[in-house]
Amino acid sequence: MNFFIAFFQTLLVSFIEMLYLVGGMIVVGFILGALERLSNSYLTRAFGPKGVMVTAWIGTPIHEIGHLIQCFIWGHRVSRVRLLQLNHPSGILGFVEHHYNPNSMYQQVGNFFIGLGPIFSGIGSLILGMYFLVPQSFLAFKTEVEQHIQFQQLDLTLLKTFWESISIICKSLFTIENLINPLFWLFLIMAFSISSHIALSKADIKGSARGLSTIFIVLVLLNIISRLLNWDTYDLIVKLAGYNTYVLAFSSIAILFSFITLLISILLFIIKGRMVR
Repeated sequence: MNFFIAFFQTLLVSFIEMLYLVGGMIVVGFILGALERLSNSYLTRAFGPKGVMVTAWIGTPIHEIGHLIQCFIWGHRVSRVRLLQLNHPSGILGFVEHHYNPNSMYQQVGNFFIGLGPIFSGIGSLILGMYFLVPQSFLAFKTEVEQHIQFQQLDLTLLKTFWESISIICKSLFTIENLINPLFWLFLIMAFSISSHIALSKADIKGSARGLSTIFIVLVLLNIISRLLNWDTYDLIVKLAGYNTYVLAFSSIAILFSFITLLISILLFIIKGRMVR
């Protein structure tokens, strides 16, 4: 009986640790996915299937490059890549076809990060865009994050971090100096295009789920070993998971522009509907 209780506790601790390690990324992925699906639905209803093509020139290659980079990091063999294809019968705008060794736990864990690759490349591209096109805004955002955003546990207090990050990015970006700066408008075009194609496809989510299950198994094995050796891994995992604060802080850029893109899509849908009448 004690064995089953100990095993159940190990499973529970492993699940909580998994949430601490990757929960922030999963939440960001779901939020971005929901916003993109809503935006695309309004654009499609207003302008047909080609309504989402306007932003595909920039957004889709960034999306696929995210998968590609993670494939290289996690040792997957890439067989075919299409960064952008506009006239495919299935409507698929791009893809990365990759293969992995099912006997390699490292490569199996990699499935999770490969699936989430577009989130990393999308957020990274937005940050680089700020750095090169609106450097003063980037510096202001970076400084505010370093001064006011502290490591938090994965709980409801992270919502405060998220709203603070949104406030900081709005305050640093939407200034009078930027409004008269042509590079700022170039950044906006890039940001809207990337945010419109940052969400994960069903295939991406399926691949990530395979990797997530492997991460859970690794944590279970780690906790079993730690129990046998009287090690405490929980506190270590919680401290490592402090990066979730920064995941939310920097992902707020993508979430903000995804939300603005949704508002623009709704506005275009309303305008198109009234013109038809």
